[in-house]
Amino acid sequence: MNYTVLRRPFAALLLGLALAQPAFANTPPAAGAATIVADNPAAHPSFTVRVVGKGRPVILIPGLTCPGAVWDETVARYQSRYQCHVVSLAGFGGVPAATGNATSFLPAVRDQLLAYIKTQKLDRPAIVGHSLGGFMGLWLSVAQPEAIGPLVILDSLPFLAAIQNPNMTAEAARPMAEGMRKQASAGKMPMAQQRQMVTSMVTDTARQRLVAVWGQASDPASVAQAMYEMYTTDLRADLGAVRQPALVLGTWAAYQPYGATLASTRAIFAAQYAKLPQHKIEMSQAGKHFIMYDDAAWFFEQTDAFLQANYAGKASYAGKK
Repeated sequence: MNYTVLRRPFAALLLGLALAQPAFANTPPAAGAATIVADNPAAHPSFTVRVVGKGRPVILIPGLTCPGAVWDETVARYQSRYQCHVVSLAGFGGVPAATGNATSFLPAVRDQLLAYIKTQKLDRPAIVGHSLGGFMGLWLSVAQPEAIGPLVILDSLPFLAAIQNPNMTAEAARPMAEGMRKQASAGKMPMAQQRQMVTSMVTDTARQRLVAVWGQASDPASVAQAMYEMYTTDLRADLGAVRQPALVLGTWAAYQPYGATLASTRAIFAAQYAKLPQHKIEMSQAGKHFIMYDDAAWFFEQTDAFLQANYAGKASYAGKK
């Protein structure tokens, strides 16, 4: 299989978000993304949380450069049946950058989210994560499988660097990741390339403007570090520890221009998730990277059914293999 066919678009999704500049500077970032609701906000400096709704807890984690507002429509749908804990990572989409974790950003997010779950006494919350957020959901489950409920993962992989080579190792990925980190930290990209990157991620023009503004409002150092850590963290071998059922929602439309087929794209997802015990992979044929924007009806149909089947009652996931 030609794995290199997806190298360009997947790298573009990260770099395009990281380096987005004021292509649409007149559109303000969404309001309310940085509202803090926590037992002790000082204990969670790597993110803020906005809690909306009632019911069993669901934690929604956005992708690179996006604040929690990326989940606004999702929250509107689910707040009547779930208590939505909407996360905004420090330094993304206008949220102030964290201090003191310049060389260890995502591990701090992981550990502080686990602490948040414990201190808020959340009973095995479901995790819905997009891109980096999906990766974080997997990492939470690997670290403390007994603390996490079912996973909904949108267009994310357990080891992004291996998209171009399934034999890639975290150590071998470091030079490439370091180059991406330097480029993202510089924060420079020609305007035409910016527009191309954003249009490869989302179809709707209004959403394109919003995503671009979130990129502009993000802290380059925070984004660069997050990118570096994603590219040098390989969760594939650890997935066997995950006890929760997982729904993996992949996309294909953005990669078709690069020669990818639906079957070949699905095969890459299947290979990366092979060691995840309880998982189901579904592929959107209409959505680009932001599935919840481009293919909302399909996203809700898949997520509704999965959560109803795996999160409606009080069943415990502990001990399930």
